[in-house]
Amino acid sequence: MNTKKLKKSNDKMIAGICSGIAEYLGWQTSHVRILFVVATMLGAAGLIIYTILSFVMPNANNDSLV
Repeated sequence: MNTKKLKKSNDKMIAGICSGIAEYLGWQTSHVRILFVVATMLGAAGLIIYTILSFVMPNANNDSLV
Protein backbone atom coordinates (compact mmCIF):
# COMPACT_ATOMS: atom_id res chain seq x y z
CA MET A 1 0.00 0.00 0.00
CA ASN A 2 1.45 3.32 -1.09
CA THR A 3 0.82 5.91 1.64
CA LYS A 4 2.88 8.74 0.17
CA LYS A 5 1.19 12.05 -0.51
CA LEU A 6 1.61 12.82 -4.18
CA LYS A 7 0.95 15.81 -6.37
CA LYS A 8 -1.70 14.99 -8.94
CA SER A 9 -1.18 16.21 -12.48
CA ASN A 10 -4.64 15.29 -13.73
CA ASP A 11 -6.63 17.14 -11.04
CA LYS A 12 -4.76 20.34 -10.38
CA MET A 13 -5.36 24.06 -10.37
CA ILE A 14 -1.84 25.23 -9.56
CA ALA A 15 0.52 22.45 -8.50
CA GLY A 16 -1.77 19.54 -7.56
CA ILE A 17 -1.03 19.77 -3.84
CA CYS A 18 -4.64 19.97 -2.67
CA SER A 19 -5.79 17.05 -4.82
CA GLY A 20 -2.92 14.89 -3.57
CA ILE A 21 -3.71 15.69 0.06
CA ALA A 22 -7.43 15.15 -0.54
CA GLU A 23 -6.83 11.72 -2.05
CA TYR A 24 -4.51 10.74 0.80
CA LEU A 25 -7.06 11.80 3.45
CA GLY A 26 -10.11 10.55 1.55
CA TRP A 27 -11.63 14.05 1.41
CA GLN A 28 -13.09 16.03 -1.46
CA THR A 29 -10.56 18.23 -3.25
CA SER A 30 -12.74 21.31 -2.86
CA HIS A 31 -12.68 20.97 0.93
CA VAL A 32 -8.89 20.94 1.02
CA ARG A 33 -8.75 23.92 -1.35
CA ILE A 34 -11.14 25.87 0.87
CA LEU A 35 -8.98 25.02 3.89
CA PHE A 36 -5.89 26.43 2.14
CA VAL A 37 -7.76 29.61 1.15
CA VAL A 38 -8.98 30.14 4.71
CA ALA A 39 -5.48 29.50 6.10
CA THR A 40 -4.08 32.03 3.63
CA MET A 41 -6.63 34.64 4.66
CA LEU A 42 -5.77 34.11 8.34
CA GLY A 43 -2.16 35.21 8.08
CA ALA A 44 -0.71 33.72 4.89
CA ALA A 45 0.00 30.35 6.54
CA GLY A 46 -1.77 28.50 3.71
CA LEU A 47 0.36 30.16 1.05
CA ILE A 48 3.58 29.38 2.89
CA ILE A 49 2.60 25.74 3.49
CA TYR A 50 1.43 25.34 -0.12
CA THR A 51 4.71 26.74 -1.46
CA ILE A 52 6.79 24.43 0.73
CA LEU A 53 4.70 21.38 -0.23
CA SER A 54 5.00 22.20 -3.93
CA PHE A 55 8.76 21.65 -3.64
CA VAL A 56 8.68 18.74 -1.16
CA MET A 57 5.86 16.49 -2.41
CA PRO A 58 6.77 14.07 -5.20
CA ASN A 59 4.84 13.96 -8.47
CA ALA A 60 2.39 11.10 -8.97
CA ASN A 61 3.85 10.27 -12.40
CA ASN A 62 7.37 9.75 -11.07
CA ASP A 63 8.94 6.58 -12.51
CA SER A 64 10.75 5.77 -9.25
CA LEU A 65 7.43 4.90 -7.58
CA VAL A 66 6.74 1.94 -9.86
